[in-house]
Amino acid sequence: MLETKPRIEFTPERLERAKEIITHYPEGRQKSALLPLLHLLQEQEGWTPAEGMDYIAELLGIQPIEVYEVATFYTMYHLEPVGKHVIEYCRTGPCMLMGGEEVYAHLKQKIGAQDGETSADKLFTIKPVECLAACGWGPCFQIREKYYTHLTIEKVDEIIDELKK
Repeated sequence: MLETKPRIEFTPERLERAKEIITHYPEGRQKSALLPLLHLLQEQEGWTPAEGMDYIAELLGIQPIEVYEVATFYTMYHLEPVGKHVIEYCRTGPCMLMGGEEVYAHLKQKIGAQDGETSADKLFTIKPVECLAACGWGPCFQIREKYYTHLTIEKVDEIIDELKK
């Protein structure tokens, strides 16, 4: 027998918010609400499961593939469950030249996870990204909307220890 996954829908409050967001776009252009609706889904679920993306496609009257294309393009949408804190670190040249390689190796050792993995305590997921647009302040990483810059091994220890509290 085929196993069916539970349907994912917005909570009543989020559905009202979704409907309000959709009204910001002209008739026939509702697809423009896709990014904020994906954010709502991720806020509710902690990630963007396919069942939720299918639901958003229904809300917008578009094909599910149109949602998948967008969700898989942007690194801000998590396609698998993640830890409480998603640490996105910059892996580009400027950050590496300023000591990023050593700092990020220490970060991975400290949380006990490698790129794309979640720590055993489910607190941290580590995710390399191409650029955080903070080239003058590297090495750096971002957790939600907050940037942590001029990272050192000592700073990483302080940040991780604080987040564990």
